[in-house]
Amino acid sequence: MCSLPVSRQPLRRVAVTGGTHGNEMCGVYLAKHWLQAPGELQRPSFSAMPVLANPAATAACRRYLGCDLNRTCTLTFLNSTATPDDPYEVTRARELNQLLGPKGTDQAFDFILDLHNTTANTGVCLISEASHSSFNLHLCHYLQLQNPGLPCRLLQNEPPGAETYSVESVSKNGIGLELGPQPQGVLRADLFSQMRTLVASTLDFIELFNQGKAFPAFEIDIYRILGRVDFPRTTDGDLAGTVHPQLQDHDFEPLRPGEPIFKLFSGEDVLYEGNSTVYPVFINEAAYYEKHVAFLTSERIRVSVPALPELTSSSTLAP
Repeated sequence: MCSLPVSRQPLRRVAVTGGTHGNEMCGVYLAKHWLQAPGELQRPSFSAMPVLANPAATAACRRYLGCDLNRTCTLTFLNSTATPDDPYEVTRARELNQLLGPKGTDQAFDFILDLHNTTANTGVCLISEASHSSFNLHLCHYLQLQNPGLPCRLLQNEPPGAETYSVESVSKNGIGLELGPQPQGVLRADLFSQMRTLVASTLDFIELFNQGKAFPAFEIDIYRILGRVDFPRTTDGDLAGTVHPQLQDHDFEPLRPGEPIFKLFSGEDVLYEGNSTVYPVFINEAAYYEKHVAFLTSERIRVSVPALPELTSSSTLAP
């Protein structure tokens, strides 16, 4: 699989959003810190704007109040007529669209980096809704090189025919940064520091991109979401078991047909019945219980990414 070439237009309008989910604490407190002291987000060619995406849910330390903000940035919601009955997150999505968009227009921000935590053992995971974005692939590769102690994977989430709905989809390009495992409502110093470092590296990459630095071609494994798997359930819809110990915490590792995925409360194992090897992600994610999702399945794909050639000084734009 090959990615498409990327335009070398500099990115001048960049935002870093945290607290899209109000109980994912690394992004919440990084955004709050940068709103008071934004110096870390400044680079010679641009200054990234910090945004606390969901202030009300953050104040309540809840994922959301009315509906999931990270599923609400569709044109259907953004362009619909406001009503008094709209959930808070729908109203907030429209506000973010005015601040960082409008979505799908030339006036939208060039790039949004949206910060998340997960209770699953994903490590560093970049989520991209742009299936052929060479920029996002080069960014992932750069983070891998700059942070060798933090395995960084790119997960492609682009359901065929479905409209993008995440906060970063409001901008011309964007990416979600997931870091885990971290419990909801808890702030771990190690993950806070890791996310801070990853944000700095991302902004450094954008700065190098803006300055016209050459980036060589490379190959990279990415993961593309295939589907979702629910927990085993009783006839009345309650849980009949939970994630098997042999699967728990093994995000992005191969799951082969016949291997156990659930342990029933009766003591029996439930085996994976697929026809091919898949790579589970977001295994036993706490926020997905309400969505009836025990884990997502993905396929691993090898992608050839073209080089970004060096640009002369006359080809780059002044800030």
